[in-house]
Amino acid sequence: MNALSDRALVFALADATELVDPELCSELRQAGATTLQVNVCDVAVRAGFRLATLEPPVDAVVTMTGEVDVERAREVLAARSRVHGAWWTEVEVPLEPAETPQGQRLEALAQVALLRRPGAMDEEQWLHVWKAEHTPVALETQASTGYVQHRVLEPALPGSPEIAAVVEEHFPVEAVSDPHAFYGSGGDQDELDRRMTTMVASVQRFGADKDLDVVPTSRYRWVFPSPDELTSRP
Repeated sequence: MNALSDRALVFALADATELVDPELCSELRQAGATTLQVNVCDVAVRAGFRLATLEPPVDAVVTMTGEVDVERAREVLAARSRVHGAWWTEVEVPLEPAETPQGQRLEALAQVALLRRPGAMDEEQWLHVWKAEHTPVALETQASTGYVQHRVLEPALPGSPEIAAVVEEHFPVEAVSDPHAFYGSGGDQDELDRRMTTMVASVQRFGADKDLDVVPTSRYRWVFPSPDELTSRP
């Protein structure tokens, strides 16, 4: 696994429109973002598996790093969506996503889930089961091509819903409608059943089988040059 990164800022949005847009990038960059990632449920993935706890359902997640002015970012995003909330997170990457050109769509199904910790589990126990015990199972039983984990450190906006983590997993594009492509079972129904049963038992152990939001998304990412990089160019 990769080392923990600097913290990220994650927004959950509903009724989102026009998020993959140069003007939005410029406004969020001005708000302090040094990287910007937009995950949006668009026509390419809309047929994928969904679960909703929040209402209206989450249909986009925007992630930034940098010294972001949270209120300014909220204003920018609220002009194009309903903002459910935002959280500062600690990021770990068990499986590096494929690289993409600036602002272009990742050729994958990017499934995002908002997890909640059961009240019967303390945070230390929950983190151990999720990260140390479940993560290897997820990578072994699914056809993952990228896996990013956000542990929530604190709400970034007052009134944000209580969630414990945001998980982003990437799968082949065929996984939108084909469970064999999602689980990597190669068309073998017995193997698919085995993998699904193993996965369900694993998520049940830390409460990720209920009270969660799951969103199929397309993923776009931008990395902004720093002011020093801009001024040093010939």
